[in-house]
Amino acid sequence: MFFIDTIEIEGLGNRSYLAGGRQAAVAVDPPRDFDQVLAAAVRHGVRITHVVETHIHNDYVTGGLELARVTGAAYLVPADARVSFARVPVADGDTVALDDGLELRAVATPGHTPHHTSYVLREQGRPVAAFTGGSLLIGTVGRPDLVEPRLTERLARAQHASAHRLAAELPDETSVLPTHGFGSFCSSAQAEGDTTTIGKEKSANAALTTDVDSFVARLLAELDDIPAYYAHMGPANAAGPAPVDLTPPAVADAREIAARLAAGEWVVDLRNRVAFAEGHVAGSFNFEADGKIATYLAWMIPWGKPVTLLAESPEQLAAAQRELVRVGIDRPAAAATGAPQEWVAEGDSLVSFPRSTFAGLAEHGTDGVVVLDVRRDSERADGHIEDSVHIPIHQLPKRLGEIPAGTVWVHCAGGMRAGIAASLLHAAGRDVVAVDDGFDSATAAGLAVVTG
Repeated sequence: MFFIDTIEIEGLGNRSYLAGGRQAAVAVDPPRDFDQVLAAAVRHGVRITHVVETHIHNDYVTGGLELARVTGAAYLVPADARVSFARVPVADGDTVALDDGLELRAVATPGHTPHHTSYVLREQGRPVAAFTGGSLLIGTVGRPDLVEPRLTERLARAQHASAHRLAAELPDETSVLPTHGFGSFCSSAQAEGDTTTIGKEKSANAALTTDVDSFVARLLAELDDIPAYYAHMGPANAAGPAPVDLTPPAVADAREIAARLAAGEWVVDLRNRVAFAEGHVAGSFNFEADGKIATYLAWMIPWGKPVTLLAESPEQLAAAQRELVRVGIDRPAAAATGAPQEWVAEGDSLVSFPRSTFAGLAEHGTDGVVVLDVRRDSERADGHIEDSVHIPIHQLPKRLGEIPAGTVWVHCAGGMRAGIAASLLHAAGRDVVAVDDGFDSATAAGLAVVTG
């Protein structure tokens, strides 16, 4: 008998796993805040005896090194990964006994990185699951362009070969359990569906249904922008991340918030975009705690710049801290919780900006205003409002000066990124309207939507 628990890391679009038998278990690609992994082990009454990494991650800071230290587990890392800490190097074909009748077999699957390794869980010698990390995903593969531009095409070809190796060596009923593909930018596309098997992938995954040249050409053509903070994740993981500190930050009063803004630091309001638009501290930025705060804040903030968090409640603040340590933003400079009126000094007032919809934009008319599209290039290519200005959200902080004069109606695909953009524009002194609406509504509203 064996079990496999999936630990969802929704903010980053990743999954980690705990798998084992009656007494022992292995943690696969654990997050930096690994308390969920420990809790799963407690539920099953097992000891974590092994922690494995499929690769040196580029999209988050791993908890593997510290989890292994805390539990006394063996820490298995691909042998060809260049790291600065002691670990058990794993090479193709290595096997590890987990529990009675349970073992892991390492399978070299280069492509996402040169050293990428998948792990096949075998029960009584029969493959039952493959932990494929950033190799074979649900309907796609991990992107091959995160290591070095000169290696991208070679790694794309390796992804094709690795997918075919897994498909050839494993039975069709083997579960495929990837780390990426659920929103992570480490995936070349997003997963369609929640579960899969080798057999399903043989009929649905482009890596297994097209020839290598066609696959590589399509894969390289569809690659999207790389989040800027990825440049810091690989080195942090190779060096060996420090333990996390999730204790509450120092409390900032209204005077300190004002001083930090005056010093050019980032003050980030975690409330939802509706509440922020209705009233917020002048100069603050809005990254919703319920949005992809780790991805977009880490992508856009100058790396290492102090950040102060403003939250509705201690719980909202704690959740945001947890999200941010996963991407190496370890300690907020300060924080405040409560109502926004408490965050401005006596005599000062909150500021606000209007929100609208695509129907509201159509009714107002686009003449004399700036329509700003902050979606990614791939999204815009499928259709955009005629004569709109395009600056992807992650480029906006450095390109504010390119936006023409006039009131800016800013939109994205659904509203969350438009809220971030509106907060940046408003803080820079622009008149702004946040279009909080799904882009599918633009055509229905009568706006001219063009492609190309």
